[in-house]
Amino acid sequence: MKIAEIRDLTTSELKERLDVEVKAYEQKKINHSISPLDNPSIITRSRKHIARMKNELRWREINNK
Repeated sequence: MKIAEIRDLTTSELKERLDVEVKAYEQKKINHSISPLDNPSIITRSRKHIARMKNELRWREINNK
């Protein structure tokens, strides 16, 4: 997900998407610890997507004050 796509989402949609991404990330980590994934960089990309979403939420929170 690119930053432009993240910025187009509303705050509530962004929070929902963030929850889904966090759950998927945790599941990927568990699956990888049990049996290695074919492409472990998926975990890193998921973590970066989560960070981008959290960054956007925090930016919106600061600018709305």
